[in-house]
Amino acid sequence: MANPRDSAGTNGTLRNPKTQPGKRQSTDCVKNGISKEAQQNRKAEEDDKLVFKSYPEPPLYVFVFTYMGYGIGMLFGYLRDFMRNWGIEKCNAAVEREEQKDFVPLYQDFENFYTRNLYMRIRDSWSHTVCSVPVPNFDIMEKVTDDYNWTFRHTGKVIKNVINMASYNYLGLASKYNESMEKVKDTIEKYGVGVASTRNEMGSLDIHNELEDLMAKFLNVEAAMVFGMGFATNSTNIPIFVGKGCLILSDEFNHTSVILGSRLSGAVIRPFKHNNMQNLEKLLREAIIRGQPHTGRAWKKILILVEGIYSMEGSIVNLPQIVALKKKYKAYLYMDEAHSIGCTGTMGQGIRELFGLAPEDIDIYMGTFTKSFAASGGYIAGKKEIVDYVRVQSHSATYATSMSPVVAAQIIRSLKIMMGYEGNFGGVQRIQQLRENIKYFRRRLIEMGFIIYGNDYSPVVPVLLYMPAKVSAFGRLLLKKKIAVVVVGFPATSLPEGRARFSLSSAHTREMLDTVLEVVDKIGDLLNVKYFPYKKSGRAVLYNKESFDNEASFEEKSSEPEA
Repeated sequence: MANPRDSAGTNGTLRNPKTQPGKRQSTDCVKNGISKEAQQNRKAEEDDKLVFKSYPEPPLYVFVFTYMGYGIGMLFGYLRDFMRNWGIEKCNAAVEREEQKDFVPLYQDFENFYTRNLYMRIRDSWSHTVCSVPVPNFDIMEKVTDDYNWTFRHTGKVIKNVINMASYNYLGLASKYNESMEKVKDTIEKYGVGVASTRNEMGSLDIHNELEDLMAKFLNVEAAMVFGMGFATNSTNIPIFVGKGCLILSDEFNHTSVILGSRLSGAVIRPFKHNNMQNLEKLLREAIIRGQPHTGRAWKKILILVEGIYSMEGSIVNLPQIVALKKKYKAYLYMDEAHSIGCTGTMGQGIRELFGLAPEDIDIYMGTFTKSFAASGGYIAGKKEIVDYVRVQSHSATYATSMSPVVAAQIIRSLKIMMGYEGNFGGVQRIQQLRENIKYFRRRLIEMGFIIYGNDYSPVVPVLLYMPAKVSAFGRLLLKKKIAVVVVGFPATSLPEGRARFSLSSAHTREMLDTVLEVVDKIGDLLNVKYFPYKKSGRAVLYNKESFDNEASFEEKSSEPEA
């Protein structure tokens, strides 16, 4: 079976246009959107920056069994729907009232088939209730179900000291109260918690202006504007940049907020294959040659939408070549840095800093404060005229309540730590520690034989599990060993590529990571999910007939000595 992420999608190269006769080439030596000086500065790091490389494939039988698992699940789903329709089995799903049988259906029956019959079987793997600060060791409330995952109830028991591999606390700035939070506490006394107005009415505070000035300085751009919700930063602001008669070229793995904003804009949307520069260039060429459908007129605007780090893949955008294509075809570039800002690059300034590009190479910067900054909200940044336009036209600025001043104070605190203004709390050291943790964790997983996506610059480490039953079992077994991780499956990923997603933090100690790796190694053998390069840990074979049915088998096997 063909790998959906073949080498063309991850190793796409941009062919340099031929020099036109009679025209002298520039002496600035700009290659792939990077100046000669920037290339020289990062030449020593080239061998270390193997960012774009293809991912390994599992054996063919893994895909076969994965599709078979979904097929069997669907067959039983249709059987259970038949039994529910005839009253043989109780239906807990939302249904139309009898008196509304002649109305247009409110609930789309087939669209809910997956939720009803497949997702509900493994729903206990998500929506856990946390009752402490999301530090590396946190507490989770125990939950049980009495109706096969349709509803849950808390038992009153708290699972304490769970190793947190699920939160986006990349720099460890979400923590218990310490002296760096003194100004955040003072903000409550001065401003209160809520603003009770929009930015365009009476909701602009001086602390918002302070945050925006500091954020612009951090990004090395002219101006920035902040918003109270990260998701809405995309969904409500993309429509003000493009509209009818415009074209959006969007990476196929872009976040839902980007997709929603694109659809709300009314522009034509054409997705391109993930990080595939040949495919992107082909779409750009066709857009310029053919123009708009039906009329053939030139597009009013072409906007390329990408993310810095793709949260499900852990992959990094091929920014240098996208910048080169953007310049070559006179398009605009909008980059969402929700997962990369604050934790990528030497000073945490994101993907642009990682590749040594100029600030003006990206037209519109977007990011959120929900990850590295341990807060909430988002920002739009770039040239002053762009940000001034956003202040007037943004739906969030007109209709949404302003960012809480307490949240703004927390972001200012995080920024000052990253920028070195709070010298006692090690901003750069946190970024360096995170990078070391990522490299160590990824290297160990690869040595064990797991297939992982992403690279050493991404704090998101996806471990491919493929089969839906193994996805849920992986999460459940880890939680039994007091390790919390996010497991992900369809429709958040492609159908056969279920996975576990580990989120690394600079606050994780080497002992914590070793504890997690030891348990993951044992579970990998138990579930037989070490697909590449077909390695075993050296323990006894764990797939005897009792391994999958006996609840005590995992506990017993976990205590087995290594061979």
